[in-house]
Amino acid sequence: MRSRDSYAEPYRIKMIEPIRQKDRQAREKLIKEAYYNLFNLKAEDVYIDLLTDSGTSAMSANQWSGMMIGDESYAGCDNFYNLRDAINDIFGYSYVVPTHQGRAAENILMSMFVDEKQDVIGNMHFDTTEGHIRLRKANPVNLVINEGLDPELDHPFKGNINLESLEKTLQDNGPERAPLIIMTVTCNSNGGQPVSMENMREVSVLAKKYKRPLIIDAARYAENCYFIKHRESGYADKSIRDIAREMFSYADGCTMSSKKDALVNIGGFLAFKDNEDWYEDAVQIQICYEGFRTYGGLAGRDLEALARGLYEGTEEDYLEDRIGQVYYLGGKLTEADVPIIKPVGGHGVFVDAARFLPHLPQTKLPAQALAVELYREAGIRSIELGTSTFGYTNPETGEEVYPPQELVRLAIPRRAYTDRHMDMVAKAFEGIAERKSNINGLKIIYQAKILRHFTARYEML
Repeated sequence: MRSRDSYAEPYRIKMIEPIRQKDRQAREKLIKEAYYNLFNLKAEDVYIDLLTDSGTSAMSANQWSGMMIGDESYAGCDNFYNLRDAINDIFGYSYVVPTHQGRAAENILMSMFVDEKQDVIGNMHFDTTEGHIRLRKANPVNLVINEGLDPELDHPFKGNINLESLEKTLQDNGPERAPLIIMTVTCNSNGGQPVSMENMREVSVLAKKYKRPLIIDAARYAENCYFIKHRESGYADKSIRDIAREMFSYADGCTMSSKKDALVNIGGFLAFKDNEDWYEDAVQIQICYEGFRTYGGLAGRDLEALARGLYEGTEEDYLEDRIGQVYYLGGKLTEADVPIIKPVGGHGVFVDAARFLPHLPQTKLPAQALAVELYREAGIRSIELGTSTFGYTNPETGEEVYPPQELVRLAIPRRAYTDRHMDMVAKAFEGIAERKSNINGLKIIYQAKILRHFTARYEML
């Protein structure tokens, strides 16, 4: 990766959206009224919004022009076939089921393969994937390598699955117990960490040996391919699209929230390599919940923007700039002695709240407390990826189960902010660091049974 100061952004800004920073007194009032849940804030009350990189990208002139030729026919619109061709070209998959976003694709997938009390294996499932698994009354099983949970270890592929643990799990549990393997690329839950091609290839061998479907969660596949190109031997001279085609050849299908690496504001899909029976089963569910097979909950114009965005998301100069900005923020925070997950991942910087606020145990929700403090300090919205997101109550014992990490994710929207915005984020953390020992924890006073962090209410301790 080139030095950030050796090149400029590979685009010009054509339209702007004004943002304004509320004063400190207003922010204190707003976050309290939101029950200390940043999801409850109005967008107009946020200065720099790093809540998510999902659906927050700036679309290109090419994508906007594509929206003008949207074919809004109920069945058989031209834009569906453009999308299908793009997915076949980049992924090598023939059967495409469009959905309004990624979690709808997950819902169809889980409905097809997962039953009560089964174990769904993955490197590290993200929140909506875990939510869909639990809604099926099944169990998410995370088998990421041990290195993937060490925040300070500089390992090139911390999203890899532990192959020994995977084979033991498959040996011990037949298809009736463990019906599915999901590889999330990049692995969001532990810092946007990539999966190596070697690991994907070996997982594919085990999946075939034990006759299990292998599905890729492809939300950030292009960023993963960029890391393979720059970190894995034998791929330096290959294009991002060539790397993507090989990676997807090892799986049976994929789900994708296209709101990430396809650079659109809405959309997703489920796709299969060559299994027509799976495709027809998926379409029956799609029609009930999403729409007909050729639109799946999306307007024709959105299908066209998605098809074009898939190609733009694989352009290497774009990926260099996108990941370069994430690294830029990571470097600024490291200079300020803010503990982060290393190496920096593809879509955001993950602050280790447990190390930043060592006086707060997990019972006091240190990651949520830090996310709240970041908004108080500078009007910056982030997301907690700790006990609120991944903790849960054991239904058998009634005890709280705590996750292994307490993280605050600073997810950077694509093509939306400049490096000066990143400087403001780093400056905010410097301000927080000066008084971090005085930061109080939180407690949950309301929570839903599934995906509680979206709607939880908190009280300051």
